[in-house]
Amino acid sequence: MSASSRQRARRRAGIGRDHAAHLDRWHRAAEIRDEWLRAALHTEPADRETAERAITGLYALLGRRRPRFHWAASPRQAVDLLDEPPIRLGGPVDPAAPWHVAHQLADAAHRLAGRLDERAGPVGTFWWTTERIVRTRPPADALAAGVSLAELLVVGVRDSLDRSVHDGLRTPLRAALTEAVGEPPGLRWHGQHDAPWVAYHDVRRRLRPGLFHPDDDRQVDLWADIARSCGWWWPREDVCVVTERTGVAHTEALPGALHGEVRTHNRHGPAVGYADGWGGHSWHGTAVPAWVIEEPTVERIGAERNVEVRRCAIERLGWDAYLDQARLTLVAEAADPGNPGCRLQLYDLPQRVWGNPARVLLAVNGSVERDGHRRRYGLSVPADLDDPVAAAGWSYGLSGEQYARLLRRT
Repeated sequence: MSASSRQRARRRAGIGRDHAAHLDRWHRAAEIRDEWLRAALHTEPADRETAERAITGLYALLGRRRPRFHWAASPRQAVDLLDEPPIRLGGPVDPAAPWHVAHQLADAAHRLAGRLDERAGPVGTFWWTTERIVRTRPPADALAAGVSLAELLVVGVRDSLDRSVHDGLRTPLRAALTEAVGEPPGLRWHGQHDAPWVAYHDVRRRLRPGLFHPDDDRQVDLWADIARSCGWWWPREDVCVVTERTGVAHTEALPGALHGEVRTHNRHGPAVGYADGWGGHSWHGTAVPAWVIEEPTVERIGAERNVEVRRCAIERLGWDAYLDQARLTLVAEAADPGNPGCRLQLYDLPQRVWGNPARVLLAVNGSVERDGHRRRYGLSVPADLDDPVAAAGWSYGLSGEQYARLLRRT
């Protein structure tokens, strides 16, 4: 073997060793991520002692004494506590003062994250090619294609947990709370539902022990203890209102997920709920009002202005039932050239149903769901479309002729 060949072989071996090492570290990162996802979905009672000790530690970082703790069964009950006269929660205070501590904590957390990012080193700029690779290929393939471990951690840990926890858990709860009381009072933290940002820093330090300064490590420990021990919490000057953890959390795997993402779904009640019965509803990952799950009707669907909520309500009711009860008129139907064996059905939508003259195209998803079935779904299309194939093409920005030449739609 020539000297140049030996050099190339050594480079290839080095790349192979680096890839294997990065892949091992990624597998460890995924294990830690899944550990944090379980914490976010935890439904056992709060560990009040740990939560109070950690929150007290954060107060101490601000030079503040231990607050008095008020525990609530749910965020909804916590809002009622916060709405009580100030004398009950903390004595007479300046109206501008109660939330000062919450903003101080937000500033401290922001500065902490900045220091941790600086110690971990730059992730780099996410060019569209890198982002496409890391979001569409399995981790081993992404690393082999040149994606750095740091970039993979952003997508596979931080963004993955953000989709599962922020979008899946916090969003329906916030929607339910806003529906019940308007904008929840004051700046709040989310305990177990703060897992995405806490987990991201926890993963990096556990992959590289000694990476962060000991003082910063201790702060991460405090935030981690809170996220593992309680639910949402509202810090005030002399009192902190803390909620129990969720009592139920119904989830399903996110279709096509590469990094363990889940979404909330429950067709019979709250997808995320608490022991006092309060919770947020979700239909296959979309936050919806309670009526969508508990009492969907044609009248409510017709009055709903949010197209996503309307879609979920129809699916909950069932398309066959909706078509029958709404008495929609079939305009035309045809075989779906983009989905062999399935049919496209075009229905007239009376203006009284969805507010504006339109038609709905009923189609079947090209992908099989986890239960082995293909989901039927409806698309609102212009009222002047008479051909189901042309309507299907319109939904993709294609003509009917172009759509008819598709090999298969997904």
